[in-house]
Amino acid sequence: MIATLTLNPAIDYVQFLPKLGVGEVNRSSSERLFPGGKGINVSYVIKTLGGDTCAFGFVAGETGRMLDEMLKRQGILTSFVQTNGITRINVKLMAEEETEINGSGGVVSEENIEELFFKLEQLPAGSILAMGGSVPRSMPQDIYSQIIRRLKQKDIRVALDTSGKALREAIKEEPYLIKPNHLELSELLGTKIETPEEVVRAAKELQAKGVKNILCSMGADGAVFVGEDGTAIYGKAPKGTVINTVGAGDSLLAGFLFSYRGGANPKEALKLGLACGSATAFSEYLASKELVEELMKQPVEITTI
Repeated sequence: MIATLTLNPAIDYVQFLPKLGVGEVNRSSSERLFPGGKGINVSYVIKTLGGDTCAFGFVAGETGRMLDEMLKRQGILTSFVQTNGITRINVKLMAEEETEINGSGGVVSEENIEELFFKLEQLPAGSILAMGGSVPRSMPQDIYSQIIRRLKQKDIRVALDTSGKALREAIKEEPYLIKPNHLELSELLGTKIETPEEVVRAAKELQAKGVKNILCSMGADGAVFVGEDGTAIYGKAPKGTVINTVGAGDSLLAGFLFSYRGGANPKEALKLGLACGSATAFSEYLASKELVEELMKQPVEITTI
């Protein structure tokens, strides 16, 4: 199973406006509600591809119950811990430019954290846990490191998508896979990283510190995978019209993990990951199976670096 963890999930309330006037009454032309959060996005795409997944995390209040129901209607198993407060609502205003107002989320207690650990430790040995995103202010900021450390003892591999201090600390626990983008990789190592070759050099530096696999997204330029077996490959993204980049990196990770864990070689896994990431970028929400299948038919060059 590929399980996911979203510590601070959300309901994304997206409003489409012809233009946004600050200090004025604005009326949207349409609105949409989506479940939001890095891990939740990964679960959605895994389910779209036909895989088994379970979404873990913290939810609170009426909005938390709403989020849980939204996922269950999509056929996604959930195992959330109930906390105090409300699950956050992120408002996204799509006008000439995209404007976001993100909520802070509920309050997580030490008892809530222990309940989460208990749930995660029930995952079958050999499972993959994809986790990422922001850490609620009420939680220890090294929580990702704690999770990796405890799950190692249960033979549960962690794929981590975060940045900054949280990523820097988690690397010390030698995670199975990390998925930064090239800007986050630059910040992590304190050097400008722009080309696939530079990504590979940076990835090997991180492998020397114990990270086993690195999947680095480069936006419209594609992605790089550097594996623990010495694999170093680069793939260009399929062509299309970009509508929304939110969740594209999560979709890349979902497609890659789904294929790679299923026994595909790294090149096949990277190709599916790129198709999923691009399918999301070319859609209003996350990748659909039909669009992923269409993009998989495009010739995508995967080269060894």
